[in-house]
Amino acid sequence: MTLIKSISGIRGTIGGHAGDNLTPLDVVKFTTAYARLIAERNPGRKLTIVIGRDARISGEMVANLVEGTLLGCGVDVVNVGLCTTPGTELAVTAHKADGGIIITASHNPRQWNALKLLNGEGEFLSDAEGKRVLAMAEEEDFAYPEIGGIGHVVSRESYNERHIEQVLALPLVDVEAVRARKFKVVVDAVNSVGGIVMPELLRRLGCEVVELNCEPTGEFAHNPEPLPQNLTQIAQVIVREKADLGIVVDPDVDRLAFVNEDGTMFVEEYTLVAVADYVLSHKVGNTVSNLSSSRALRDVTERHGGRYYASAVGEVNVVAKMKEVGAVIGGEGNGGVIYPELHYGRDALVGTALFLTHLAKCGMTMTQLRATYPAYYASKNKIELTPAIDVDKVLREIKARYAGEKVNDIDGLKIDFAENWVHLRKSNTEPIIRVYTEAKSMEEADALAQRFIGEIKQICNL
Repeated sequence: MTLIKSISGIRGTIGGHAGDNLTPLDVVKFTTAYARLIAERNPGRKLTIVIGRDARISGEMVANLVEGTLLGCGVDVVNVGLCTTPGTELAVTAHKADGGIIITASHNPRQWNALKLLNGEGEFLSDAEGKRVLAMAEEEDFAYPEIGGIGHVVSRESYNERHIEQVLALPLVDVEAVRARKFKVVVDAVNSVGGIVMPELLRRLGCEVVELNCEPTGEFAHNPEPLPQNLTQIAQVIVREKADLGIVVDPDVDRLAFVNEDGTMFVEEYTLVAVADYVLSHKVGNTVSNLSSSRALRDVTERHGGRYYASAVGEVNVVAKMKEVGAVIGGEGNGGVIYPELHYGRDALVGTALFLTHLAKCGMTMTQLRATYPAYYASKNKIELTPAIDVDKVLREIKARYAGEKVNDIDGLKIDFAENWVHLRKSNTEPIIRVYTEAKSMEEADALAQRFIGEIKQICNL
């Protein structure tokens, strides 16, 4: 079964049997349930919902189904077409809409797609709201309006240019400082919507741009998750072109990874760390990342006199914690930067503009800047779920074994040791258990991961 329902949205592979995969029937059912939720939250109002999509192959088909279903539910539609996830979020508030649906499976391969559901603030639904949508979808107690009550397409317009303008207008984005450095940048947009917006943003910042996989065909040139093993091509091009850096985004442009001038990885965990370092140098405050993110953010935050907080994994959880503690910057260690001054959503455009301002003003190369941050190494592993694995039992047993350590169980189980940590959790987006570790050397991080994978297998008699 590859239809996964979570706070991250409704995600599945295209084709197959309804209920097991993301089929047209499933798209209609979940879109209808979402429209009902928005109607419940706004009784008596004529609703408007924004639709945007990434460039994956099934995007147009799914978008047409979503649009038609919303119209059939009596909802007016603003369709922003090929648009990033953060751009669609911003379009919701710009159009004073009641919600939004982003059609993207983020970093998942080409056969996947998903519906990411937004509220009227352009933010992801809360856990309770998400559960309400799932419950209504299961009930299938749907009633649609008659002919006089169907919705209309209010507009079909791109939001990409406006998104770029909003980013460049931020006070901490120093366009002139970046232009003065005349950076040469290789950008890899994995043949999705990032190929439309990222080169344009960089050129507006005065960069010389070398485009790599920037045709929005949906035919991903490599595994679309911006991890080191998937970025060998851009590393080679950076060295060949004598570029200052490389920029990589995922298909919906909410994750951001940098590559150094020598082709080595800046490491996506350090995207947020570097951006936070710059923001905190101008505005002291609190920061938030999820439990699976690097300790380096905590170190940088405390160096600037702020306080670091951890949240459960998932953008909606990070945002809730950021609002609770008044964080000035936050995000996730997967390259997701959330800058509240613009909006509460992971945004690779914001991350790029703030990072390049930081790089321009510090006068360093990428490798020099990276060397200024605490050196931690993350090992990210996973165990495919099988019927033999009882996740709750695993976590209970591990927690009991390490009761004497600093343990956090708000999301799976994180154990903070003096020199390293391990985080075990069931994924929201894939049928796996994630085993994340971090230490002061890669060997130590890998060894810690293998130790806990071994313990899990022992508990499950695998």
